Amino acid sequence: MRTEDFNYNLPTERIAQTPLEPRDTSRLMVMRRGQVGLEDAIFRDIGNYLKPGDLLVINQTRVIPARIFAHKPSGGKVELLLLKRLSPDTWEVLVGGKKMKTGSTALITGGPTAEVIEELDGSHRVVQFSSPLENILPEVGEMPLPPYIHEKLRDPNRYQTVYADAAQTGSAAAPTAGLHFTPELMARLVAQGVSFARVTLHVGLDTFAPVTEGDPNEHQIHSEWCEVTPETADQINRTRANGGRVIAVGTTSVRTLESAAATCKTPHQVVPISGPTRLYILPGFEFRIVDAMVTNFHLPQSTLIMLVSAFASREAILKAYNEAVKRQYSFYSFGDAMLIL
Repeated sequence: MRTEDFNYNLPTERIAQTPLEPRDTSRLMVMRRGQVGLEDAIFRDIGNYLKPGDLLVINQTRVIPARIFAHKPSGGKVELLLLKRLSPDTWEVLVGGKKMKTGSTALITGGPTAEVIEELDGSHRVVQFSSPLENILPEVGEMPLPPYIHEKLRDPNRYQTVYADAAQTGSAAAPTAGLHFTPELMARLVAQGVSFARVTLHVGLDTFAPVTEGDPNEHQIHSEWCEVTPETADQINRTRANGGRVIAVGTTSVRTLESAAATCKTPHQVVPISGPTRLYILPGFEFRIVDAMVTNFHLPQSTLIMLVSAFASREAILKAYNEAVKRQYSFYSFGDAMLIL
């Protein structure tokens, strides 16, 4: 297995730059594992492929406005991208700006002073702020859109799921498979006997990073904090016991669920978890709890396309992606969706 085995050609015009309105009007490609053929649908009709007793597991994390602009005492511009809060006034950040070494400072417009207190790999730094950021982030921060999106986002809420929980704020990127849901669609699904369960995984920007090693097994997977509460674990285990399907909404929900299943001694069940996960899902992985998944179309040679390839086979995924290009699906964060059954 080589990293280049997960490559495909994508014309730039197929990369969605803006979200559709309404959210659930995105297209939906339906793939049934082990079967020939792909079905075209609209996301609002996803209920046609679900059954009473099925459980959709959604990631309730909320994206922080993590992109902050500042200037050095010399006047030079600095961009700070918040990655992980280490304490109320200290964050791991990605720094855009020259010569931001230990001891360097920058002033956030309308906010506190930032001082680099530790240099990490590449552009990663540990930064201490002169006062906590939480209360002023909505005023001084912007949504950290992925690097392949060049259009300015008019409504910041379009990079949040409709079910994002303010008490679970902590992501540097959105769990994008969930962006297609609307409250009305969720209500219709519940009315037809489909349930929802909430998990949390705070998405890091490394989720967009391509695998640069020739052998994907040599790649160091990023750590992300996740949680499955006792109530959610019970809901998932009851669904399985009653013959329902556990359907993960997004790769973040997949990683969370399979992390909880890996900790459980009983096959095909989960236990509550809370903490970091480094679960790396490559072809050959044995899925213990996820029966189906909703996902977007992912970047070539990324850990995410490797994850969906583990679920549906690399050959089937690449064939589907090439077909999606021909059928003019939109790709990546604001693009269309797949339902893999």
